[in-house]
Amino acid sequence: MPTLTWSSKRPPSSIPASLQTDSIIYPQGQGYPDAEANNRLIYGDNLAIMSALMPEYEGRIHLIYADPPFFTNKRWKARVGRGEDSRRPEEWKTVEGYTDHWSDIDAYLDMLYPRLALMHRLLTPTGSLYLHLDWHANHYARLLLDEIFGPERLLNEIIWAYHGPSPIRSAFNRKHDTILSYTKGDEYTFNVDDVREPYNPNTVKTFQSSPKAGFGKIPDLARGKVPEDWWYFPVTARLHSERTGYPTQKPEALLERIILASSNPGEIVADFFCGSGTSAVVAARTGRRFIAADAQWRAIQTTRNRLIQIPGAVTALEQESRARAPRGEADLGGLITLQGESGRPTLKINPSLVEELDYWEADLAWDGEIFHSAAQAARPLRNEKIPDELTLPSAGEKVAIRLVKINGEQLMLHV
Repeated sequence: MPTLTWSSKRPPSSIPASLQTDSIIYPQGQGYPDAEANNRLIYGDNLAIMSALMPEYEGRIHLIYADPPFFTNKRWKARVGRGEDSRRPEEWKTVEGYTDHWSDIDAYLDMLYPRLALMHRLLTPTGSLYLHLDWHANHYARLLLDEIFGPERLLNEIIWAYHGPSPIRSAFNRKHDTILSYTKGDEYTFNVDDVREPYNPNTVKTFQSSPKAGFGKIPDLARGKVPEDWWYFPVTARLHSERTGYPTQKPEALLERIILASSNPGEIVADFFCGSGTSAVVAARTGRRFIAADAQWRAIQTTRNRLIQIPGAVTALEQESRARAPRGEADLGGLITLQGESGRPTLKINPSLVEELDYWEADLAWDGEIFHSAAQAARPLRNEKIPDELTLPSAGEKVAIRLVKINGEQLMLHV
């Protein structure tokens, strides 16, 4: 089989790296303070992160979904405003989302190749990888995956089709992505009955009206069919209940089909380019464990904001040793007060702070090292303001508050 070669191609290898735990998040206080964190959300370069995970997780991850930069050579902005006119993007309040800009295709492949190789090592012998790209680079990626997994390990080339406006006037509108699915071995997980969908009403009507339909083969119409390898799901821009403002966010229905098909409850699903966190959210809701990582702090923050809405999704927030989250200092004396001494006390934040905040949380027994988040509030996705009160699950002796501003700056104080 042919292989893809470029001037700077090197054998893939791990790099020395370590991870540090920043906090344990107990969504809505459930499980605080003793529940085990079965999930991991990690900030930093995913090549270093996967290298650090290798001693514990090599051959142990059941499913990896990878949605890397597409080689679009764009710099994507994240939308952080609320209540803005969706028809006037020039008026949106935005911050840096992520950069998909490369000096040339060699630089892009230098990024992608070693990461795909580490993903292969992390998968269980029965594990699967779904690599999500589009026309810019999927043809290069397929050759890399043939080299790493073997061409016989290609399970599906899936087309995700969608609608949306386009500025193209000199060609057909480009409205699909390609998802390459590879398995690590001959045996792999594929839960066919978990992803069946209803037959088209016209098909049902045809079989009901003619015993000769289907050349004598009558399907189980009540059970439904296995989806084809072309999928239609609306883009997230059309799903108001899901939109986070993070660029290139993928719809939950898309990830649900992949996760239900290629993993089982209790197994580990990983996404090392997690972006807005859709894979982590769907994994948690369907009873899987997850490892999610991203090099952009905005992605980590967006994912955390979504995860705190899922009771039971206890998650360790970590960072690669060289990654540095934004930090800041401020005099917040008197702006946050603790009301009530026993039972379920309440933290009250001054309204003057609300407009600046994207997220805030409380630890009832801050030890100066790992923040055990017992209560959280995030700015809603729609036009509402962030809640200005937090009800704590119990009284605490050393209550600490962490605030995250819309610009990413973090502040810590004690009450």
